[in-house]
Amino acid sequence: MKLVSWNVNGLRACEAKGFSDIFKEMDADFFCLQETKMQEGQLDLAFPGYESYWNSADKKGYSGTAIFTKHKPLKVTKGIGIDEHDHEGRVITLEMDDFFLVTCYTPNSQDELRRLDYRMRWEQDFQAYLKQLDEQKPVVLCGDLNVAHQEIDIKNPKTNRRNAGFTDEERQKFTDLLAQGFTDTFRWKYPDRVVYSWWSYRFQARQKNAGWRIDYFVVSNRLQERISDALIHTDILGSDHCPVELDLS
Repeated sequence: MKLVSWNVNGLRACEAKGFSDIFKEMDADFFCLQETKMQEGQLDLAFPGYESYWNSADKKGYSGTAIFTKHKPLKVTKGIGIDEHDHEGRVITLEMDDFFLVTCYTPNSQDELRRLDYRMRWEQDFQAYLKQLDEQKPVVLCGDLNVAHQEIDIKNPKTNRRNAGFTDEERQKFTDLLAQGFTDTFRWKYPDRVVYSWWSYRFQARQKNAGWRIDYFVVSNRLQERISDALIHTDILGSDHCPVELDLS
């Protein structure tokens, strides 16, 4: 089973850069998107054999998530059931027969960390949501989680120490998540491999590979034995992020 996750940084813009061709070529069972920046129906996008589910932000042109799936879910949930968090289109959960698939676009703490306090409340509530799912059946979480967990996950750890996405607080929350029975699939498969999934559009960051690994597949520990591979497709363009993939046996 092949799962793909991609922050497309505006699906309409990404479609103009070849999204549909990439989608068809990757031929995933589940293809999860973050930062769609659109309302459902603003783009005529349908693929034979797939159903799609959308969660758009109230604010137009902002945030938003979607999942394309070849497998019909038992249930689809948008948001996490907490009003403070559920107006930005950040989470979709598909309940499948033997697991939950959750795609998430985690709030950015923003310049001068002006949203860090909110981000900490989000982390607390989102992790409680994941834990409650995990008690029912295993969880596959994917998306732009807006944190580089360890120094190996970022090109310049020292100079980014107090920047959004690499604060001690955000990194600790990711550590806390893993401690609750979850596995960072890429790091579990490749403990020492340096690969990034996001590069700033400034300073030719992608050409210089001055990036961050902030896009993840995280699974319940009991799915570890099913992890065949975890991939980061740095060669695929179309966004400032590249797609990440999880293959489960």
